[in-house]
Amino acid sequence: VQLVESGGGLVQPGGSLRLSCAASGSNFDYYAIGWFRQAPGKEREGVSCINNVDNTYYTDSVKGRFAISRDNAENSVSLQMNSLKPEDTAVYSCAIYSGGSVYDAINYWGWGKGTLVTVSS
Repeated sequence: VQLVESGGGLVQPGGSLRLSCAASGSNFDYYAIGWFRQAPGKEREGVSCINNVDNTYYTDSVKGRFAISRDNAENSVSLQMNSLKPEDTAVYSCAIYSGGSVYDAINYWGWGKGTLVTVSS
């Protein structure tokens, strides 16, 4: 399975973006997919995850603002980001979950290259 992210860009504070993680390969609906972000000079941070029965997980800083969803027919997972803040600026990447903490990058594989989100006026 290969993952490709898209949808990043420049947005003003308070704005919205929708990121997409598109997968190639088979059995996509079996996998849990997570979104991570890495800001300049900071460690990679787990943002959200959705499993194969649509249970969702969010880190505290994005709860109520971000929403993760999946479309198994399209082999994709989306991250709707609303009320964006400058501190949301980062490269956002998706990956496949393999077990353990959903917020720990070591528990993921098949990383995409990422898409840059910049929140600035």
